[in-house]
Amino acid sequence: MERVAVVGLGNIATRHRRNLKQLFPNALLYAMSASGRMPQEAVSNADRLVESIDALIAQQVQLVIVASPAPFHAKHAIPLIKAGIAVLIEKPVSATLDEAKALQEVATQYQTPVAIGYCLRYLPSAVEIKKYLSSGMLGNLYHAHVEIGQYLPDWRPSKDYRESVSARSELGGGALLELSHELDYSQWLLGDLTLEHAILRSSKELSLKVEDSADMIFTTSQQAVLYVHLDFLQRRAYRCCRFVGSKGVLMWDLMKNELLFHSSQGDEVLYSDPRYDRNNMYLDMMIDFIDQVKGFSSKNVSVSDATKIIELIEQVKNVAASKTKDI
Repeated sequence: MERVAVVGLGNIATRHRRNLKQLFPNALLYAMSASGRMPQEAVSNADRLVESIDALIAQQVQLVIVASPAPFHAKHAIPLIKAGIAVLIEKPVSATLDEAKALQEVATQYQTPVAIGYCLRYLPSAVEIKKYLSSGMLGNLYHAHVEIGQYLPDWRPSKDYRESVSARSELGGGALLELSHELDYSQWLLGDLTLEHAILRSSKELSLKVEDSADMIFTTSQQAVLYVHLDFLQRRAYRCCRFVGSKGVLMWDLMKNELLFHSSQGDEVLYSDPRYDRNNMYLDMMIDFIDQVKGFSSKNVSVSDATKIIELIEQVKNVAASKTKDI
């Protein structure tokens, strides 16, 4: 790659610029703000600044990471896709189902390499649990519990959390979109999900105009029950899953990067690497996307798969509309 670009100037965009420089130290790296403004502050790991997607196309960049807020993803990515420029879009694919479908249609029509940045699929313990669940070691899966919680004001302590993307509906905020990793890997691990029940809540503590807590019950094609909980409220960060089957229980701690198996024969550590450098997930995802650009097989998340997550989110919002409440 000789010319690469990142759209967006937030934390995740900063990470992507750094990683692109690591992978392509000699490449010319262009940066663009989500709004198109020319930043007055220094932008790390950027060789050139541009004001528009048209400018990136004119510079004949070969690969672009779209790391702008979700409501801007379609606006930024579609012209690039039409120009035949490979695009990696940060999760979620978009903020609405209509925009996701528009992206999917354009990607199919132009056959440009496009992938969605659900990097947790590259966490080593995620790869392991996928393998073990596929092996049938649990027997019949009865139910699963997926939970993530972290106190939103602690995410970016130097910034007023109420002004963050996570807190603003016009920027794609709210627990459902911001924490959609959990919905993505649940469907990746268990197959297509059917929504049975949902409750969205907004706490008085955070005073947000978006949901800061979401509870959902799904069923799988094999009639296992999946409970998913997402929130911005837990003072101690938590991210764990539990899969209960006829032959035992799989416990997955994403923060410890650890996988345990409990059965009648006792407890077993199937995988554990708490010192894993999580930036490697992003690097592995990018390397995989580059393979896709070159025409090789890839494990990256397709626009089609990512659109299914937006479909689930819109179903949740519709089902929960009459039940949404303040707490």
